[in-house]
This record gives sequence, C-alpha cells and structure tokens, in this order.
Amino acid sequence: MEIDVSKLCASGKCEGEVRFGYNPPEDCCLIPLCGIEGAVNVNCDYFICDDGKVEVRMTVDYLLSGQCSYCLKDARRHITYTADLLYDVRGHGGGEEDDRYYYDGRKINLKTAVDDTILISQPNVLLCKDGCEGIDVTNK
Repeated sequence: MEIDVSKLCASGKCEGEVRFGYNPPEDCCLIPLCGIEGAVNVNCDYFICDDGKVEVRMTVDYLLSGQCSYCLKDARRHITYTADLLYDVRGHGGGEEDDRYYYDGRKINLKTAVDDTILISQPNVLLCKDGCEGIDVTNK
C-alpha cells in the first residue's frame, strides 16, 4: 500500500499504477447496521511531478451490505468511487486545512487516503431497493 517515490524517480518512472486489495477496519462504515463485505479493490494511477508533488487518481470498489436504513430488510449495494488526490512533501507550503496529503519525500503510505476515500464514497443510507418506503405499519 505504498508508492516508493524515490525508487521510481531513480529508475526514471514518473507515472504508473498501483493495484491492491484492502481489508478496511470495521469502523470504516458510517451507516448503522451495515458494513463492507469482503475486500476493497483499490486502483491508483500516479504521476510524480518535478517539484516532488505526486498526483494520484484513486478508485475504490467494494460491496456495502447490511440492513436497509428504511425497512430493515437485507440490502446490498456495489460502490465505485474515484478521487483525485495530491501528495506534497512534508514542509513544502500549505497548511493543515488544505486538501493535500503529505509524505516524507521518499515513500507514500496510501492507507489514510484509502480510508478517507472509502468514507466519503458511502451513501447516507443503504436501501434494499430504489424507492423503499420503509416499514409497513398498516397491520395488513
């Protein structure tokens, strides 16, 4: 789950891809009574800039499963989400409130960005079907 920037620069490879499966922590799902089923597939395309910054396009792909947020029936949803990220060498400009990630100038650990991307990719609710109307309380 790393990009070895110093090694890639030394070999003249300033762009490429990293692909891996990731088992996120259990608290990586924000929807009550739901979780991520199996591993998250992570695909990263990177470009190392001359100034040491690294642009990363990260796509996460996973299955969200659990109970429907409206009616509590079983629910599953396939999620694919792409985020454009920028890594900068620690100490080079920017503040703590910008959108960049930082690295030591040698290796980028992708774990925090993967966890963040999983969190922002999740819907507010998980539904068993489009248009779920919730629990039927009409006593039919």
